Amino acid sequence: MIVAGRVQVNGATVTRLGTRVDPRQDTVHVDGMRVTLRDDLAYFALNKPRGVVSSMSDDRGRPTVGDYVAGIDDRLFHVGRLDQDSEGLLLLTNDGELGNRLTHPRYEVPKTYLVEIAAPVPRDLGRRLRSGVELDDGPARVDRFQLVEASNGRALIEIVLHEGRTHIVRRMLAEVGHPVSRLVRTEIGPIRLGHQRPGTLRRLTSPEIGRLSQLVDL
Repeated sequence: MIVAGRVQVNGATVTRLGTRVDPRQDTVHVDGMRVTLRDDLAYFALNKPRGVVSSMSDDRGRPTVGDYVAGIDDRLFHVGRLDQDSEGLLLLTNDGELGNRLTHPRYEVPKTYLVEIAAPVPRDLGRRLRSGVELDDGPARVDRFQLVEASNGRALIEIVLHEGRTHIVRRMLAEVGHPVSRLVRTEIGPIRLGHQRPGTLRRLTSPEIGRLSQLVDL
């Protein structure tokens, strides 16, 4: 890979075999994707169940995200939030730089949600959400909208947006007259929930970490 010019250290292509790097200071990319070198950094995906608070602890005794990583690493923190009544994908890490970039509006990290609302769904709902909805803290819009299915008075829609404001999906749909009855986040950037069961935790793979880093220019 070095001979083929596929490896960069601190932004410069490496041409000399046996080049040494310091895992705590140097950044290595292969084919443009960051390689994780530090063994003290951890990255997890949690399928947060409904009723769990997006906090590492809670003085009211409620179940928290921190309960699922207790004893692993006390430096772990959750990246972004899901409200107590929402479910799905939540990332946890002790990599402060990556965590900060994933939540910074500058990088517009897309997040995908499956949302249950009452049917029928108006034909223009997707257009209205893509055009923008005026909320009390400013306009908000979705990047993509798709009707997945509708039956027995309920509809399942998929929404993609890069907004990070509190309860943004619930507030947008309530504003257009379709309050949410269930909300599950299924993707954050390139990371997918897939078939991961509720309440389970898994370590991200090296390629997943690389794609996340690439998404936020690391």
